[in-house]
Amino acid sequence: MRFGRVPVAAGIAFGLVLSLPGVATADPRPTLRQAKAKLEKLNDKADMVVERYNTATERYKKAKGTYTKLNESYQRKLKTVEDLRIQVINMAVDSYRLGGDVTSWRGFVSADRPEDFLARLALTGQMSQERAEKLAAFDRENRELKTERDKAQVALEAADKERDEVEKERSEIHKLIAEQKKLLKKLGAYNPGNPNSVGLKYTGPASGNAAAVLRFAFAQIGKPYVYGGTGPGGWDCSGLTQAAWRAAGVSLPRTTWQQWAWGQNRKVDVPGGLQPGDLIFSEGLGHVSIYAGNGQIVHAPQTGDVVKVVKLSAYGRRLVGAIRP
Repeated sequence: MRFGRVPVAAGIAFGLVLSLPGVATADPRPTLRQAKAKLEKLNDKADMVVERYNTATERYKKAKGTYTKLNESYQRKLKTVEDLRIQVINMAVDSYRLGGDVTSWRGFVSADRPEDFLARLALTGQMSQERAEKLAAFDRENRELKTERDKAQVALEAADKERDEVEKERSEIHKLIAEQKKLLKKLGAYNPGNPNSVGLKYTGPASGNAAAVLRFAFAQIGKPYVYGGTGPGGWDCSGLTQAAWRAAGVSLPRTTWQQWAWGQNRKVDVPGGLQPGDLIFSEGLGHVSIYAGNGQIVHAPQTGDVVKVVKLSAYGRRLVGAIRP
């Protein structure tokens, strides 16, 4: 990245204008160094917020999946109860035709608590074994229906809560992105990327699964960083590492935090023990990259940048460690 120098004469003239008495001056613009420092802090903060967003998103997906399964179970149970209710109504009609106690039957069919009527009817001794079994089944399914409904309701409330967390983190991310873009454009460093980039061919030293990982990752080079991105047109850091290792047949969790926890028994020394394909994590677990070999990494850096290859020594983030999936 190149930044032009201010000519000396222009700088002197500018200084003289500022020194003239009575001349109003605007607040000094931040220096290039200050702007870069601010951007670095913004990027670190954005890393953490994006990971919170990804984690909340995963929890929401899980909670929504739980609710969907429970609701489907509830709907099946509801149908079973309705089928049994129809059978009970038919039994009541048959009993009426045969001169049975229609008052009790009507009370049972329309009751909010059918078990109360069952208790009374059981004492009459007028039901056949088959009818008694049907009524017992109706009562049992009715009780279970309420349990299923309550479980589904609790799961729905949990999913709604997680959805709200996702929206809260999304709102903060949008604010951070606006600040990042503004600074990047001032620095002349904003890169929107190309969602259709065909990337580069990996020619490094990796072999086996790691070679498949890096072939996939290098094919994404030039595509934009997108928070929450899981491809194919844009990626965030953990979305890229998850997809790259999936291409090698290994299933990783979605978020940086989850990937680090998943690999606790697979840690390697940094930098001495690194091999191509290893995942390298920054301090605070806000960012993850893939070691490409030859002292290089491939990663999705941050807003306003693209999937790229850089030297590990120029990574710009303090490292906490690495794992080998």
